[in-house]
Amino acid sequence: MSDFLLEIGLDEIPARMIAQAEAELGKRLTDLLTRERLLGLAAKVTTYSTPRRLAVLVEDVLPAQADAEEKLTGPSWKVAFKDGAPTAAAEAFAKKAGVPVDALLKVTTPKGEYVGATVKRLGRTAAEILTADAPKEVLALYWAKNMYWRAGKPERFVRPVRWVVALLDSRLVPLEIAGIPASNISRGHRILHGEAPVVIESPKAYAETLRAAKVVVEVAARRHTIRKALDAATRTVPGLRWREDEPLVETVVHLTEWPSVILGNFDPEYLALPEEVLVTVMRDHQKYFAVEGADGKLAPHFLTVLNIAVDAEGEATIRHGNQKVLRARFKDAQFFWNFDQKIKLADRIESLKNVTFQKELGSYHWKTEENKKIVWRLLGLLNLQKQILHQELPNKDSAMAAVQLAKTDLTTELVKEFTELQGVIGGLYARKQGYDSTVADAIYWQYRPINMEDQIPPSAEGQILGLADRAQTIVSMFSKGFIPSGSKDPFALRRAANAIVKIIAESNLPFTVGKIFDVALEESEISNESLRADVFGFVNERLHFYLKDVRSFSYDIVNAVLVAGSNDIADAIARAGALTSVRGSEDFVAVCEAAKRIKNILRQAVEKGISIPEEAPLASDLTEPEERQLLASALELQVKFSGLHGEREYVEALAAIATLRPVVYAFFDKPVIVFHPDPVVRANRLALLRWVQSGFLRIADFSEIVTA
Repeated sequence: MSDFLLEIGLDEIPARMIAQAEAELGKRLTDLLTRERLLGLAAKVTTYSTPRRLAVLVEDVLPAQADAEEKLTGPSWKVAFKDGAPTAAAEAFAKKAGVPVDALLKVTTPKGEYVGATVKRLGRTAAEILTADAPKEVLALYWAKNMYWRAGKPERFVRPVRWVVALLDSRLVPLEIAGIPASNISRGHRILHGEAPVVIESPKAYAETLRAAKVVVEVAARRHTIRKALDAATRTVPGLRWREDEPLVETVVHLTEWPSVILGNFDPEYLALPEEVLVTVMRDHQKYFAVEGADGKLAPHFLTVLNIAVDAEGEATIRHGNQKVLRARFKDAQFFWNFDQKIKLADRIESLKNVTFQKELGSYHWKTEENKKIVWRLLGLLNLQKQILHQELPNKDSAMAAVQLAKTDLTTELVKEFTELQGVIGGLYARKQGYDSTVADAIYWQYRPINMEDQIPPSAEGQILGLADRAQTIVSMFSKGFIPSGSKDPFALRRAANAIVKIIAESNLPFTVGKIFDVALEESEISNESLRADVFGFVNERLHFYLKDVRSFSYDIVNAVLVAGSNDIADAIARAGALTSVRGSEDFVAVCEAAKRIKNILRQAVEKGISIPEEAPLASDLTEPEERQLLASALELQVKFSGLHGEREYVEALAAIATLRPVVYAFFDKPVIVFHPDPVVRANRLALLRWVQSGFLRIADFSEIVTA
């Protein structure tokens, strides 16, 4: 058994792209070796990455494939042989298979007799396969952005390839990637080790060899080092702690090869600025960690992660440089904060006419007017449904003031400089300019949630503003044909739809998806059935994602629930939860099997062109005791089920449905002939089954659930 190492050296890769590429490269090489039957029983795959390299170490690689026999099937025997003599078809097949004609066999199949051949395939060596196929897997990696760097050459990659290491144990694998031949020479830290070659003696020596060259290739090790260094640097000032920021930790992990941390300071006068501004400047613009005191308030310090180890003198120089840069950024923010206060938010509304939302649609002034219509309609709906809303009704005046001012911070200098703060700055300015907290908070939270882990707006006013803004965006973009496709979603419409689903699911607002988008479509004055279908299909995909990936319901439960209805998100969640809690029980499995049988029968009827009456049959229309009992039990269940459905008592409703098990089984075990020769009898029995199915479908399409 052998170990295989592949390292691709590059110019610095954008940090946000590294983790996905590392995982994908590991999977691609694993799949290649699995497909080619080269992985041993003790195979282990380890991936590495730094800003300058991606690498994979595969342990227990077989030296070569085992020889294999393959059975090939060719043309029919009658075509291949005439009067016992081979035809041109037989000779062509024999040539393709690499065997003499007299080695061809007669193969009997359910479809008839065919010509066959048994071919022995000699296994290729691991080196041969890796030389031929590993470069293809590397160059097939997905990157959000690619580049060409060799004139007239077809390959595209995230950054130019500078070196390649490919070893099978200590032997070189003579592959080539983007014109760079593989060797056993890697490179160390650009500054701490320079351009001196780093010789990799064997795959298992890879990590330690590079560590000696001041490169930590293990991502987990760099993460641990950074966290420990952040703790140590913070403890140099009593009472301080660094503000936990997992995304920023991951960013600096992928920005460094030999990380270290220093603590810097800034003038306490800048603490007069809102924390949101200070943290954004430190985090998003400088990749600095914020530091806070025991009271949780921001302290006049920051932590920066370096890609180099320095002595005390070098640390002082770097600290001074970082403090100087941060002071300049804070000074800009302070100037913009004070400058922006000279113009009230209300006086900025007209300026939104000069800020483009989308060139084919209009300005943010136009969007604000569209959002106002939707918010007003949604507020009206809440007033009609106030008995359903388990909280106070939103304040109409506050909600309308919030939507009117929501986008005005786009005209402020602070947001122009720090675009990440849009919405946040509007809320902070609204509070400073005397608007009540309801208005300010709704503006502040309008772009939340940003992702599925984020919090939704805490107030109903903020939730309604967020729903209206995103629904209007989706409808207007879809009307112009800007529909997400594959990985392309330039207007972040998936994120907008995800946020709508999350807000509806996690708030007390009694809105359905249909009602929100019906309002948005009606107010857009561009509504048509095709547009409506596209929008609803798109949002339904995001609901599927939410239920499966966020709420962790199994795929078959999600499919079953959404077939039965996806308009009411809270109801869909309740149904999915109930199904999950009872799945696996004997009665539940029986009901699922019965539902599948009913669905198959009804499908066959449709395929045969048999019409099925819409109404349930009368007892007097049915001839067999088993079908009359099924009708009676279903009628009794319907009365009980209606009340449970209305209260979303779905566990109890499922228990009630399970009581149909014996009568459904009796119906099928008789067996009652559904496709009876008498068209009247047949129609009544099909109508009965459709009616029973419709009762099931009020919770889920049980036929979608996997029971074995």
